[in-house]
Amino acid sequence: MRLHSSRRWTLLAPLLTTALLSGTPTYADHGRRADYEVWLVDQSNSAGVTHGGKIHIYDDRELEGRNPSAAQPIDVIDLAGATSALCLAATGANPTRPHMILFNSRYSHAVLSFVASGHVVIFDAVSRQPVSCIRTTAGAGGARQAHAAFPAPDDSYILVANQNGKLLERIDTDYQSGTFVLNPAATLDLAACTTPNGLPCQASGVRPDNAPICPIVAPSSSLAFITLRGGGLFAVDPKPNPMAILAEYDADTVHPNGCGGARAFGAMYLNSGGGTADNISEFDVYRFPLRGYSPSNPPNVPAPQLVFRDNTTPDRDSHGMVVTANGLFLWVADRAANVAEVFWAPTGHHLVTVDLKSPFSADPTPDLADVSPDGRLLFLALRGPVPLSGDPHASTGSTPGLAIVRLEHGGLLGSVAGIARISNTGADGVERADAHGIRVRVTSRP
Repeated sequence: MRLHSSRRWTLLAPLLTTALLSGTPTYADHGRRADYEVWLVDQSNSAGVTHGGKIHIYDDRELEGRNPSAAQPIDVIDLAGATSALCLAATGANPTRPHMILFNSRYSHAVLSFVASGHVVIFDAVSRQPVSCIRTTAGAGGARQAHAAFPAPDDSYILVANQNGKLLERIDTDYQSGTFVLNPAATLDLAACTTPNGLPCQASGVRPDNAPICPIVAPSSSLAFITLRGGGLFAVDPKPNPMAILAEYDADTVHPNGCGGARAFGAMYLNSGGGTADNISEFDVYRFPLRGYSPSNPPNVPAPQLVFRDNTTPDRDSHGMVVTANGLFLWVADRAANVAEVFWAPTGHHLVTVDLKSPFSADPTPDLADVSPDGRLLFLALRGPVPLSGDPHASTGSTPGLAIVRLEHGGLLGSVAGIARISNTGADGVERADAHGIRVRVTSRP
């Protein structure tokens, strides 16, 4: 673990001490714990086919044990089975390259996006069975992808980033009735639309490549932040038909390849990163307000706060982002540098750099992340030696699987307690397992 800026640390030390002693209540503070499981997505194809993939599901008690490296999944969903059969019947195509997974607000359903084929699959989280398969629309150049699909906090829709199609799409949802419908009237064509300021949504020197990366939804469900591959950002209202742009940001204000998002203290933290051939190294973190968005605003208003930037150090790539359970600390993983940067969530001040290399792995390549409900553990998806998404220079790892990090001092610091490895070795002896999507599912509350 390395500390940055001793003066900043000195100024914040009294505030940190007070916060850590008083604390924000968590499940652990009440002497009770929430039961949970961790869902980890392997992007590599299922054995013998060119589609599928797997979801590894781990029980909390094994991950919290003395030897978390020995944790075995309590369930494995082979996506070449019922999931592929459902998608083939519904769309005429098999789902390929499972990428990101999230849960609805009640943890009753999982939402899995397939980045290569453009499918979004909704699972009953208890039975582990797929209940709906929807394919995104062919967009720019006939392309379609589903890089990420974010359920709304109010459970009324799923917002889908159709990356190469350059479309923002919406699936209207009713989890109780099991109704999931792609709504074409809601779609925003990010390559061809016009902003409320009368400017082209995509334009050289402003927003040169409007492939949406992550559609991060705010708690109100009426505001979402859409990061873009070529830089820039849109704040949108996902509710109307079509979805409405509330604010536009150019590539000078928000740099390319953002994906991480986390809410804390009335703000939304977002990032931008490297990891592509034309943006080889970058680590940025921004703090956006959750209010003040209006189509009448000029571009880049309300202005975000840039809380951290490192685009000169070789091999940096800001990616996974999560706030600790007590809400005080923001962790942002760097899959190229094998570290996590930790910030004071109330203000965005950068506090420490945590080295994620350990005796368990010299090159973990941490990607996406989530935290246990009681705030004691951080979970990281670790990439494999044959990365199936992202630029290989940033995404190539040596130990595909699930890293378990024990958090200390309320989430300020942490150390790797173990790695539960996954494997998908073909007949040629090549390890193709490549963990990416990860999410904690609460199964019971205290």
